[in-house]
Amino acid sequence: MFDLNSLLRDNIKRLVPYSTARDEFKGEASIFLDANENSFGSPLPVNYNRYPDPMQWKVKYKLADIKGVPPQNIFLGNGSDEVIDVLYRSFCRPGVDNVVLFPPTYGMYEVSANINDVIVRKVSLTPDYQIDMAALQEAVDERTKLIFICSPNNPTGNSINRSDIEMILNNFDGIVVVDEAYINFARQKTFISELTEYPNLVVMQTLSKAWGLAALRVGMAFAGEDIINVLNKVKPPYNINQAAQDLVLEALDNITQVNEWIRETVIERDKLAAGLIGLPQVLEVYPSDANFLLAKTTDAKGIYNHLVEKGIIVRDRSKVELCNGCLRITVGTPEENTVLLETIAQVAVNA
Repeated sequence: MFDLNSLLRDNIKRLVPYSTARDEFKGEASIFLDANENSFGSPLPVNYNRYPDPMQWKVKYKLADIKGVPPQNIFLGNGSDEVIDVLYRSFCRPGVDNVVLFPPTYGMYEVSANINDVIVRKVSLTPDYQIDMAALQEAVDERTKLIFICSPNNPTGNSINRSDIEMILNNFDGIVVVDEAYINFARQKTFISELTEYPNLVVMQTLSKAWGLAALRVGMAFAGEDIINVLNKVKPPYNINQAAQDLVLEALDNITQVNEWIRETVIERDKLAAGLIGLPQVLEVYPSDANFLLAKTTDAKGIYNHLVEKGIIVRDRSKVELCNGCLRITVGTPEENTVLLETIAQVAVNA
């Protein structure tokens, strides 16, 4: 049975979070002399001399309307990488507890685990890039605190079987993190609607992909209020700066534009896949629910180097487990995709 308190590190249970100057004040004021800020302003057209809202409530309320969840169920991080790090620091005892990952998958899960001295247990995906449920059962023990599931998965692009994720949620007493960074491009629906069903569920999403805000570094986590309270307790007090909050609020008013970009990206993804598979240099293009394609090639290194010489950058994933000979290619604009295909076609085909 899921028991959040039993999963927390003892030091986190005892932790008294940093109290900001504005935490002690409620209501409206016109003179702020509590936080040792520069009272005269900023040397910029817009003043950023005041500390931002540490809980980003304006952003959360607007996201709540879009996502259909209460703002109290939303955590914002300095990119999804901060969400991952805070989860480790909240629940995993260094050198004692472990996390289960499913390679090939997003590399920061393992990097952050190593930074926090958390033991990594890898359960390789099956050849069709799904979870090996029998192997997962063997990997989990009483010290497994977190399971990270990337769906749609990076770098393979496919969605993980929903029934498998649900089975894990129903049978694992730790935290299940479903990373939905690419969910906007997928056929599968988000797990956000399942938060009330699974108290051990954390859903991660991002504003870096479909929303086109990668430079602002704003990641999102959705979970039960008890888990969100833990994450807020552990995070740095002002982890999302005011400029980022302001720009995110402005961007969230343009959902029609974002939805149009998503539709265009999915159309271009299918065109790019067809174009790639028509090239003799490409052996296979794997099904994708993301804004990228994984393509198995005759010579990944040679094609990658040729593209770099022409000023085109893709990702060589040929040394990643189960991705031998593969390039990961982001879906570009129609013009960019045309140039990419023409440039790959110039590479000699290895016999």
